[in-house]
Amino acid sequence: MPFSDLAPSLSAAIAEPRSLALFAAAYALGSVSGSLVLGKLRGVDIRTQGSGNAGGTNALRTQGARFALGVVAIDIGKGALAAWLALRYAPLGDGLSVTAHGYLAAFAAVLGHVWPLWHGFRGGKGVATLVGGLLVLWPFVTPALLLVWGATIALSGYVGLASVIAALSLPLLAWYSDADAPRLWFCVAAAALVLFTHRGNLARLRAGTESRFSRARLLHRWRRG
Repeated sequence: MPFSDLAPSLSAAIAEPRSLALFAAAYALGSVSGSLVLGKLRGVDIRTQGSGNAGGTNALRTQGARFALGVVAIDIGKGALAAWLALRYAPLGDGLSVTAHGYLAAFAAVLGHVWPLWHGFRGGKGVATLVGGLLVLWPFVTPALLLVWGATIALSGYVGLASVIAALSLPLLAWYSDADAPRLWFCVAAAALVLFTHRGNLARLRAGTESRFSRARLLHRWRRG
């Protein structure tokens, strides 16, 4: 579906009260930042620590594995819930398919994570929430993304770079699998957003100042051994 054909359908969906409510709810769900909610219980704001990012990687670096695991669980869960609610309650006959509602809701949740309404519009980078949406909407792609992500970390030690490469592989996987229009547009938009949210990481990579998880560089450790 060309964007010229998709735009009128999207406009019609936004004008539909139930569709608008679903997208608004998805954004509100996405705005519930796992690191900031759990951080309040601990009396910390991780945006003032480490890299300043309200995401799982900074949570792991500054607060430890148990805290980071809770953060990731919340951030994945809200993406999955936003997509599921859209699939379950999407109105019929408003110009957008049920599947398109799911992908738009998942993207709205990712936007909420990046620019959270409840936390001063300063959030994380959206990767875990994106994975949560994909677990509901396209679960079979998740192992491939994890493989790309894990391999990049093992070779480089850079989590940000791994996230970017995994996200950029999404449109390629969608195109290779002959995905329908909602999935293809979602993958393109998601990859562009992840690239944008990791622009600081990429700049630090070019400058040689990006932090890395040295223990994750399996190939490097094997060569040293």
